[in-house]
Amino acid sequence: MIRLPLVLFFSAVLFSAGVYGVLARRNAVLVLMSIELMLNAVNVNLIAFSQALHDLTGQAFALFVIAVAAAEVGIGLAIVILIYRNRETINIDEVNLLKW
Repeated sequence: MIRLPLVLFFSAVLFSAGVYGVLARRNAVLVLMSIELMLNAVNVNLIAFSQALHDLTGQAFALFVIAVAAAEVGIGLAIVILIYRNRETINIDEVNLLKW
């Protein structure tokens, strides 16, 4: 049996790697992957607390987070492909479509 503090530490490291990826990367696909990493860290927390408290609510919320992550990937990648078609780059610094 894996103890709860070890799982929480793993989740914190996973979330920190995701935050670093969002803040340090300039490639839009890598930023989306880092957001997915952060969502998976949240899922690990939800499942760990669900197991520790012997309650299925955390697992139900984890399923909702997975569904939101799948929708985010689909819409995010569609936006990245459209930006690449228009600007021929997926570098976040060079994309200024939302500026006036």
